[in-house]
Amino acid sequence: MLPESFRTRMQAQLADEFPAFEAALQQPAPVSIRLNPQKPALNTEGLQPVPWCEGGFYLPERPVFTLDPLFQAGAYYVQEASSMLIAEAVKQHAKLTRSLRALDLCGAPGGKSTLLASLLSNDSLLVTNEVIRSRVPVLRENIEKWGYPNFLISNHDPEDFAPLEGFFDLVLVDAPCSGEGLFRRDPGAMNEWSEAAVQLCAGRQQRILTAAVPLVMEGGLLLYSTCTYNDEENLNNADWLAAQGFEALSLTLPAEWGIVEKRSNKAVGYQCYPHRVAGEGFFLSIFRRKTGPVFHAPTPRQFKSIKALPNRQVTAAQAFLQNPAQFELFAKPNGDVMAIPKKLTEPLRHLDVALRNKGFGLEMGLFKGTDFVPAHALALSTAVTKDVAGVDLNREEALRYFKKENLVLQESVKGWLVARYEGLNLGWMKGVGTRVNNYLPKDWRIRMEIE
Repeated sequence: MLPESFRTRMQAQLADEFPAFEAALQQPAPVSIRLNPQKPALNTEGLQPVPWCEGGFYLPERPVFTLDPLFQAGAYYVQEASSMLIAEAVKQHAKLTRSLRALDLCGAPGGKSTLLASLLSNDSLLVTNEVIRSRVPVLRENIEKWGYPNFLISNHDPEDFAPLEGFFDLVLVDAPCSGEGLFRRDPGAMNEWSEAAVQLCAGRQQRILTAAVPLVMEGGLLLYSTCTYNDEENLNNADWLAAQGFEALSLTLPAEWGIVEKRSNKAVGYQCYPHRVAGEGFFLSIFRRKTGPVFHAPTPRQFKSIKALPNRQVTAAQAFLQNPAQFELFAKPNGDVMAIPKKLTEPLRHLDVALRNKGFGLEMGLFKGTDFVPAHALALSTAVTKDVAGVDLNREEALRYFKKENLVLQESVKGWLVARYEGLNLGWMKGVGTRVNNYLPKDWRIRMEIE
């Protein structure tokens, strides 16, 4: 049952369309996924595409994603279709052939961050931040599955980014909201909704935006989105942004997409309603900064705690990379080896100084004596060499791998090899004769029964 005050609000907002809106909330939510363009494996024949996002598709029913090895390998991300509108906005207004510095300020669980990563050039840098520490592990897991080496993951309040004034070409604020657009998927959001919650969220969103505004360089883009319908959280905050030296940008969207353009005196936004689109409630505005600061800090000569990997270990570590010349190799104080794209070392040094709680670079592994033990993130990375020894598994074997069982092979193998499924890497194993030890991290183990 919709909260009465919310019903009154939506009747005023939608007028004659309200019965269709209410009826849509009684229907099952569409299921949609977005493909990883650097891990092509999924057969999409017969699937309906999401019109505003290349690589987005609707599924006829919701499978058990946990039991799909392709999902575990990062071939696709399960993302609500309306929120994929961000892709169209970025494509229409960002210069995606350039090397850009992007920030997803409210990043967990990682859907919009992986979407941005799929759009940006390979030599762009994407910082994905999450304020709530308990949500960082799932963000990290999803970023590692996606496999791109140009991420920095941070755990900071938005205000902590103040030293990075004018640093970013693009900032996305997918702000915490009252969740009106999720009522169909999450009945709990309906129970938590109230007029007071709307006002509380609107104020919190403006505080986040206040911290985000200085981070955008002159000519840079700021995207603001919510999964709600009301003007307090949407157009009113967009109006506020337009008064902070930003130009509200319009999108060219086909009428048949069903997305509603909403305008105020200063701003424009785009609203998805579940009775108009195959998706949930979502609002998006995009802005360009007319005038703003230029980031001027001198580049630090070195990172704070990581050091160049000793020469005697470089060759062994480089053997796991497809294009080792594109990376610099470093060692953490605990001995972990990491690879950083050479084109990103300068911006990453700035971030290393500005942010305390962060992780960046491709986790490669650890030397134990002369033996190099590769990290799980390396197996899933798009940077790992295709020449690494591997074993192709069927679905049953792949799921047993994700149950962290040791497999028995028909032929004797020795040393490190990667488990593969339909051409995609799943993780590491080490051969000891016909038996292989499973090096899947314990936290990634599937605990549900395999059907």
